[in-house]
Amino acid sequence: MINVTKTFLPSLEEYQTYLEKIWKNAWLTNRGEFVKELEEKLCTYLEVPNLLFVNNGTIALQIAIKALDLKGEIITTPFSYVATTSSIVWEGCEPVFVDIDTNTLCIDADLIESAITEKTTGILATHVYGIPCDVEKIEKIAKKHNLKVIYDAAHCFGVNYKGQSLLNYGDISTLSFHATKLFHTGEGGGIVVNNQELFHKVFYMHNFGHNGPEDFFGVGINGKSSEIHAALGLCVLPNMEEIIAKRKEISLLYDDILLKNFSLKRPQIPSETEYNYPYYAILFESEKKLEEVQKRLNDNDIFPRRYFYPSLNTLNYTNSFSCPVSEGISTRVLCLPLYYDLQLSDVEKIGKLIIL
Repeated sequence: MINVTKTFLPSLEEYQTYLEKIWKNAWLTNRGEFVKELEEKLCTYLEVPNLLFVNNGTIALQIAIKALDLKGEIITTPFSYVATTSSIVWEGCEPVFVDIDTNTLCIDADLIESAITEKTTGILATHVYGIPCDVEKIEKIAKKHNLKVIYDAAHCFGVNYKGQSLLNYGDISTLSFHATKLFHTGEGGGIVVNNQELFHKVFYMHNFGHNGPEDFFGVGINGKSSEIHAALGLCVLPNMEEIIAKRKEISLLYDDILLKNFSLKRPQIPSETEYNYPYYAILFESEKKLEEVQKRLNDNDIFPRRYFYPSLNTLNYTNSFSCPVSEGISTRVLCLPLYYDLQLSDVEKIGKLIIL
């Protein structure tokens, strides 16, 4: 069976070494030494000023919304994982959907300004498949209208844009370290904040509001992660260059096989992007063709994923917005298997089954 993804697992012996130390210390949570070490190493690797390790990528989004004190309407994308929208609703705000760019599949920055009202307080945009949004245009709009910007950067581990980490754009960027992600801690997430005062606010929010053992700075939640998860991340992190290189090799082989078939298209990566190859998405000319190919692959024990589907503006707990580009693309996009130990012979098999 070939699934859309497979978790990279480091050396069990190496992980066991960390676990033995955790057992010896009897310190499993509440910001132990491995959590702090992982945060420091991630800051260095990602070239960001700070990073807070939290227990998942969804709580990272919720804390970001709360820390920026967003109310009312938040402009967002309909083409993302459901957590991007559900976090907005969960925090008592209203998602206002703006359609997506046909090339990058990220939010169409040219449509944002016309969606701004007196109730708008922020923009929450997703770097889809690790492809950068139009960050310069979004920053200009945000400054003009005094709006906060959160980037859902769940797919962006290691992506650089114009010579710096993509995570350095916006007020806050959030990451997912779920087991299916490029870098993972089993379950986990990260929050990157460019303002040190705001980072302090995010820090206390993820720990019940604690500002010391007997003092509370303000309202908080339990967003902490454990030593066990941090230890897994410390074992995975040294392998990242090799992981990305292998995924690039697989992606380029897919390109060589599939892009000769001119009915298939791929999302476009902007120039000056150092990419991380987190997904391999293809666009079919119709949903019927996608379903035909998906069935053929499934019949051969190959399981790609319709990612993202459905378009989030069609969810039954949000207001109705017309997003024809997102609605159309969500019915035609398929993510193919892509993971570290996927064999090139299997890639060739998948490609041949698609272009039959």
